[in-house]
Amino acid sequence: MHPREPDWTPPPREPDQPDQPAQVRRILRLFRPYRGRLALVGLLVGASSLVSVASPFMLREILDTAIPEGRTGLLSLLAAGMIATAVLTSVFGVLQTLISTTVGQRVMHDLRTGVYGRLQRMPLAFFTRTRTGEVQSRIANDIGGMQATVTSTATSLVSNLTAVVATVVAMLALDWRLTVVSLLLLPVFVWISRRVGRERKRITTQRQKQMAVMAATVTESLSVSGILLGRTMGRSDSLTRDFAEESERLIGLEVRSNMAGRWRMATIGIVMAAMPAVIYWAAGLALRTGGPAISIGTLVAFVSLQQNLFRPAVSLLSTGVQMQTSLALFHRIFEYLDLPVDITEPDDPVRLDGIKGELRFEKVDFAYDTKGEPTLTGIDVTVPAGGSLAVVGPTGSGKSTLSYLVPRLYDVTGGRVTLDGVDVRDLGFDTLARAVGVVSQETYLFHASVADNLRFAKPDATDEEIHEAARAAQIHDHIASLPDGYDTLVGERGYRFSGGEKQRLAIARTILRDPPVLILDEATSALDTRTEQAVQEAIDALSAGRTTITIAHRLSTIRDADQIVVLDKGRIAERGDHRELLARDGRYAALVRRDARLETSITT
Repeated sequence: MHPREPDWTPPPREPDQPDQPAQVRRILRLFRPYRGRLALVGLLVGASSLVSVASPFMLREILDTAIPEGRTGLLSLLAAGMIATAVLTSVFGVLQTLISTTVGQRVMHDLRTGVYGRLQRMPLAFFTRTRTGEVQSRIANDIGGMQATVTSTATSLVSNLTAVVATVVAMLALDWRLTVVSLLLLPVFVWISRRVGRERKRITTQRQKQMAVMAATVTESLSVSGILLGRTMGRSDSLTRDFAEESERLIGLEVRSNMAGRWRMATIGIVMAAMPAVIYWAAGLALRTGGPAISIGTLVAFVSLQQNLFRPAVSLLSTGVQMQTSLALFHRIFEYLDLPVDITEPDDPVRLDGIKGELRFEKVDFAYDTKGEPTLTGIDVTVPAGGSLAVVGPTGSGKSTLSYLVPRLYDVTGGRVTLDGVDVRDLGFDTLARAVGVVSQETYLFHASVADNLRFAKPDATDEEIHEAARAAQIHDHIASLPDGYDTLVGERGYRFSGGEKQRLAIARTILRDPPVLILDEATSALDTRTEQAVQEAIDALSAGRTTITIAHRLSTIRDADQIVVLDKGRIAERGDHRELLARDGRYAALVRRDARLETSITT
């Protein structure tokens, strides 16, 4: 049986409105490794903005001087300059897009690998409390939803800001009075965009949570196990209805997200589109009332600049809204990046060469919940190098928990576990992985070929090494009889193979890794008697010469163990070999008699 998982709880959630300045600073730190490339983007943006504002001034000269005075040479030069301006602006735009997109994708890569690496280090309890689809949604949907922000927002922000500043300066140079009229409404527009941004951020948080729920539903119900359960229980139609309801909720959130503030932003667009008419009206009115005359060239050039101002200004407002929305996504990603890691590698880990495999449990205590009852108390056991220990006891007595302390799937809360005299908490993760192999009753196989599944234990293994491991596990002949041999796809979670075949594949995988310490966690408990015998022979071959800890469900498999420990409520109730414990006629003898009665009832 599996141990009870600890009551792992995530760290306290941030409030719905986290410290935005701190969050923005953290986002900016993501771009720090690429500041050189970003500086180049800034130079290209500045050059593009300066070049683009020159075009209206050339237009003014064409309208006020070159055409009225018939200066063909000046007209040709100014026209060529306007064309050159368009070409340079386009070239600068392509280059800045290439560089900024590359930087953005690198940041996306850093986020994905950072989240994945953090999850790889999380305790087992985290994954028993978190739906797989939720984890996948954080990596795929949340990080994917930030793509536009990290690839183009920074460039858009710098580009539009530079364009706005350069255009305002140029407008002031043409006519400061018209400039004041043009800028009167900008503060109102900024206020509106901030309101819209906050609204979209709130809706985006709800939408991403709903997407995570849908991803979890798909992952669970459309896996092989989910399909089998749904069909055999007659729940396929109800699962479809449940999914449709979740999808319906997402429709509402998507519509709200896209329509949030849409009318207010449309009002901004209408006002900005009407501004040229206001400028023409103001200029005509000033001329009619005896104000200073404005030349046609200046007026046309100013309106052109005004349009050049409004485009980046609207884009800046939209960028602000998008950044507010993206803060919700960054917040969800940072939640995962900030998850506490309970089991860590020491700063200066011990790395053992020539591992012998002696194991000691020295006054070991362990509790999943510090406020609850301990799972293990005062465990003192020594397993000599090459020796075998069997651990038996009733369900919930702490058998599997004891074995999981060796590879540091959990850490002791008292005492210590040593390998060759070194506390396992002082060993490097690579040393522990090389030293300890685990074969459990639940065999996990990837949706890949048989060879790839075996090479997961040893990526550089040759074909001959793979075949030898399979022979030792008594599965080679079956694999060779398949049409594609070792290239056969095992299917989702290995469903193309029987339970016994999957177990032997797991044993072959462990043989290929060749660990000096072996943990067998009820490796045959889910198998029928005939299959168990075949798998047990493979296990015997695997155990030869290794330090072995066997968590036993069927006691017939551990009669030859050098030492048998009987656990009861986390304490050692009895210890000895098979004959000694039978002669003592205590708990172990009672368990043996229970097994005998079960075997008799099955055969009859």
